[in-house]
Amino acid sequence: MRLNIVSGLLAVLFMSAGPVLAAEQADPLGSPMWQYMRNHFLGDAPYQFDDRIRVELPEFAEDPTQVPVTVDASALDGSIEKIIVWADLNPIQHIFSYYPHPEVKSRVSLRFKVQQATAVRAAVLTKSGEWRVGTAYLDAAGGGCTTPSVGNADPYWESHLGEIQSRYFQRGDSGRYKFRVIHPMDTGLVDGIPEFFIEQVVLRHPEQGNLSRLELSQPVSENPVISFDLKKADGYQLWLRDNNGNEFSQTL
Repeated sequence: MRLNIVSGLLAVLFMSAGPVLAAEQADPLGSPMWQYMRNHFLGDAPYQFDDRIRVELPEFAEDPTQVPVTVDASALDGSIEKIIVWADLNPIQHIFSYYPHPEVKSRVSLRFKVQQATAVRAAVLTKSGEWRVGTAYLDAAGGGCTTPSVGNADPYWESHLGEIQSRYFQRGDSGRYKFRVIHPMDTGLVDGIPEFFIEQVVLRHPEQGNLSRLELSQPVSENPVISFDLKKADGYQLWLRDNNGNEFSQTL
């Protein structure tokens, strides 16, 4: 009788574990940090690696303090809640989270710091509650996250902090808004230099309110260069705030 009960319990366990195990996917890059990062950023939600989520990186990070990355999830436009981007082996893994809007394509570019060669992920949460993950490998000599910012030692940035330069490029029916803001973006990983970085970037419209939002972390590069792909170019405003409460804004 006891044997039958044990057998029944084992059968129930196998049946309940089956779907969970079936949902697991091997990391295509074989990163030793994948399971930890997956649990940290995605939790227990279902996920699937998806080639439609494009993570565009250079083959080698010649300057580990200024690595360009473009995340293009426009193939899933209209079904996206948010996008989280991180680097597995950075000391601060999270780079940015992006909350797109129907008026703004799910494609964003910026530059970040990298500490060593690493897998870089873009996880897209769809409105159905499933994560779709794009991934790419970045080769790098490293040290970017623990290198002091140039601006920190230069008095120029104090009088120009938050200055924004921007351009709009027409691309067929839509366009690209690219801007650069003067800010040291210190990670806090250098002795004697506290973290000082832009936390939020919001694209607004006077009639529609807040549209897309970026939440940045310390690995974003000094003097950030960021671009959004827009469906139209009328009357947008840019608003930024750093972790010290400084606010900056500009009308497109």
